[in-house]
Amino acid sequence: MKTRAVRLYGVDDIRLDEFELPEIKDDEILVKVVSDSICMSTWKTVKQGEKHKRVPNDVKDHPIIIGHEFAGDIIKVGKKWQDQFKVGQKFAQQPAIPGQMESPGYSYDYCGGDTEYCIFQNDIIEAGCLWTFDGDAYFASSVAEPVSCCIGGYHTNYHTVPGEYTHIMGTKKDGDLIILGGCGPMGLGAISYGLTYENKPKRIVVTEISEDRINRAREVISEAEAAEHGVELIYVNTSKMEDQVEELRAITDGKGYDDVFVYIPNQAVCEIGNKIMAYDGCMNLFAGPTDPKFSSMINLYDCHYSRSKIIGSTGGTIDDMKEAIDKNNAGLINSAVMITHVGGLDSVVETTKNLPDVPGGKKLVYTHINMPMTAIEDFAKLGKEDPFFLELDAVCKKNKGLWSAEAEKMLLAHFNQN
Repeated sequence: MKTRAVRLYGVDDIRLDEFELPEIKDDEILVKVVSDSICMSTWKTVKQGEKHKRVPNDVKDHPIIIGHEFAGDIIKVGKKWQDQFKVGQKFAQQPAIPGQMESPGYSYDYCGGDTEYCIFQNDIIEAGCLWTFDGDAYFASSVAEPVSCCIGGYHTNYHTVPGEYTHIMGTKKDGDLIILGGCGPMGLGAISYGLTYENKPKRIVVTEISEDRINRAREVISEAEAAEHGVELIYVNTSKMEDQVEELRAITDGKGYDDVFVYIPNQAVCEIGNKIMAYDGCMNLFAGPTDPKFSSMINLYDCHYSRSKIIGSTGGTIDDMKEAIDKNNAGLINSAVMITHVGGLDSVVETTKNLPDVPGGKKLVYTHINMPMTAIEDFAKLGKEDPFFLELDAVCKKNKGLWSAEAEKMLLAHFNQN
């Protein structure tokens, strides 16, 4: 069958192509991709091309399909997998395959998210990185991958027991947690997860330097909503602080933070994070630097005497992804807080190439439609010319201005009729 897909050929060279998919082998599965969300990691891949560790050296002659945050429907199952997978089931997938560098969206000719149809090869399925789900929204499984990264951060942090050689995994229960630079899409995902995490903190402080971003964050996850879950949520604009270290510590009555998440790869922010840790505190460098020599000053005195710990986390496990999907379906987290834009497959090339300059959060792609990448907040303006967008705007506005399963169904039904 033919498919349209956005493929990588080299540095800054991605193209929307139409080509023929081969017949699947007995150990492969053919799927219809419905949604994919565009990740900053894909932008970094496009900037690096074949220099990227996951991209084949011969990508110029054998281009790969980009996009790794995708979900859809199973439409054909090879003999090997027919006892486990059925035609018509919805699928989710984990692109980070244990034990290998090859990954959907980075490495495969026929497997990636920015396409209408793709083929899951045997190595992906054997690793348990393809599974089915029963949720009512595809987008929630697309953004389950970035949500799983947030979940992975919470699970990666650890604390110790004085007098014992014991590591207690996870953020500290009833502790003070801070997310530095946390009003972007990943930060919002982390806030949403933290409100119902089994080790949930008593307080979550979120810093930002943009009042507009703070206001948007407050609209989708309010202090009142957090209080309903027994968590004190505080948004702080650090650009208005004279002494960030002292003023951030003062929120905890001088104790400091048990868990510090650094959500922007900035040297000064890392050093602030290091200075505001409590005794037995754990700082997680969550944001991935692009400079392999990225470093900052840390207090080794506190490391020795105050048991402070500095770690990093990247990505999430298969279990983290499944947790993200299950908790979203159960209403325990809201993955939609990450999404600010929606578009079609024809918008992927331009959006991906310019991703750092496109404001807002996650950009969600529906791969079987053509539609410019559009901010949800612009639906009302578009509704002046097209009544469909006026209806879509009304659906989003009754949901705090967020995307939803109802909005997704409306969009897919509308474009399938045109």
